[in-house]
Amino acid sequence: MSNDKFENVTILKKANIYFDGKVTSRSVLFPDGTRKTLGFMLPGEYEFGTSATELMEILSGEMDVLLPGSDQWQTIREGQLFSVPANSKFKLELAVPVDYCCSYGQAESINHENV
Repeated sequence: MSNDKFENVTILKKANIYFDGKVTSRSVLFPDGTRKTLGFMLPGEYEFGTSATELMEILSGEMDVLLPGSDQWQTIREGQLFSVPANSKFKLELAVPVDYCCSYGQAESINHENV
């Protein structure tokens, strides 16, 4: 399970806002150069593109996820993780609000200790 706090980080004040404000997040920068976002999504249907590998941890709520290369939706719930490869797209369907933490980077360099 994940840590419930991050220490010795820099948080950027400006929010990342998507889909007319239905998805928002704040960037968290770590001393080792890694980056995460802490975000919140309102119910809806969304499609995101990635430039780096993403590891999504669901902190509360649940969502249905369609990952690249799959035709099967899967439900991801509070406490669960899923990863998305770099340079791909994935779809989300939310019936309830979702609180999440997203870690960015190469799959082998994502620090699962700090998820």
